[in-house]
Amino acid sequence: MNAVEIRVHGRVQGVGFRYYACREAARVGVTGWVRNEPDGTVLVHAEGSPDQLRQMEDFLRRGPSYARVDSVDIRRPPATGTFRSFNVEY
Repeated sequence: MNAVEIRVHGRVQGVGFRYYACREAARVGVTGWVRNEPDGTVLVHAEGSPDQLRQMEDFLRRGPSYARVDSVDIRRPPATGTFRSFNVEY
């Protein structure tokens, strides 16, 4: 089990980004969370296999069609193994 935290910059709030991130997480089978940040970014914490995380990272670099992803910042913290699903955090 690995983990990744990705901060997505661009037009990523108010365009369904969190909804589509949850949908993609379910599709690839990762657990964790997504949330809007006060600075206008979206922050994602995902846990899964290296291949699952790569697929999630690929999606986050593109975003849904209404979003515009300008850049991403990636951290690789240790996995906690405590998540059972992938959810929106508020």
